[in-house]
Amino acid sequence: MLRVRDGDEVAFARLVATYQDRLIGVLTNLIGDRTTAEDVAQEVFLRVYRARQGYEANAKFSTWIFSIAHNLASNTRRTLGRRKETQLADPEISGPQAAPQPQSVPEKSALMPSRVMAKAELMEKVQTAMDTLNDRQRMALLLHKFEGMNYIDIGAAMEMSPQAVKSLLSRARDQLRIALEEYAK
Repeated sequence: MLRVRDGDEVAFARLVATYQDRLIGVLTNLIGDRTTAEDVAQEVFLRVYRARQGYEANAKFSTWIFSIAHNLASNTRRTLGRRKETQLADPEISGPQAAPQPQSVPEKSALMPSRVMAKAELMEKVQTAMDTLNDRQRMALLLHKFEGMNYIDIGAAMEMSPQAVKSLLSRARDQLRIALEEYAK
């Protein structure tokens, strides 16, 4: 990011390449719609680019970019909540994360159809349980488990103390454990 601040366009392209998929994954889980998540991720990079001149390396870049993403996701969810649009569901897609298309599954898969169905059912139950978490719990959990961020970095990204992050994650885990206990046996 320091090179981006100094006008290096190639460095910005590398940042986008490095963080784009990670941001879209986190935002899809937060917002619930991949297309909207892609739009929000683009807005995140636009804001990063616009703020490049004033960037100061006070924290990890990942902390800063996920902080921007968290704020934009919260705004987007609030806006979507006010809009009463109805989107028609694509029959080939169930939920925010589409199931793999048949052509993407290896031809000689060792997975039996019953295992594939059980895994798909479990993923659906986990997604449903994740949807019961509030935005802050979901964001903290995604950053901790999928981005590998520690409590300090999550706290910086979400403007919370590390102790508050620890408590938030504990409550999120408890809520998920209760929601998924019948499937974990």
